[in-house]
Amino acid sequence: MAERVIGVTGGIGSGKSSVMRAFQAKGIEAVDADDMARVVVEPGQPALNAIAEHFGPDILTPEGTLNRPSLRTIIFSDPDAKTWLEALLHPLINRELRSRLAAAQGPYALLVSPLLFETGQDKLVDRILVVDVPESVQLARASARDGADPEQIRRIMASQMSREERLRRADDVLDNSGDLADLERQVGELHGKYRV
Repeated sequence: MAERVIGVTGGIGSGKSSVMRAFQAKGIEAVDADDMARVVVEPGQPALNAIAEHFGPDILTPEGTLNRPSLRTIIFSDPDAKTWLEALLHPLINRELRSRLAAAQGPYALLVSPLLFETGQDKLVDRILVVDVPESVQLARASARDGADPEQIRRIMASQMSREERLRRADDVLDNSGDLADLERQVGELHGKYRV
């Protein structure tokens, strides 16, 4: 097990994945909550069956996998649907996270999660790194990356903890509004700090 766990969070489009890859390039293991969210709804998993029963068979692709864009549209337009889905998935995701973190090796490991605080995953970490960009940058990056309607991105942003609250709760902040070289420089500084 790693000596400590660093929680990495930030709003949609802030660049958490880029930060994670920069740490991984230094040999640091990372557990991504978004990856675990995909694992628990793979075909054959009880959660996928429960989702199909609750939302109907149209929530599945012809191949039997979860139709994520359709589900995203539903949950960000219906608060009750979002609450139901979170009650189903968050305990399963947290169990996967604990298991993967327990297997991580090294001076520290990362737990990367957009909903670190909202899901109680902050209780699994020793220190919190917030990846921060202005909200206008979040909107532009997320819209370009996902090809999603900017209004849907705004709804997702509104469902996440506010930027101000995330920054208030951070132990460390990485300003990701610069270029890749700037990101890698900041990761290098944090890596030196975390491995001590």
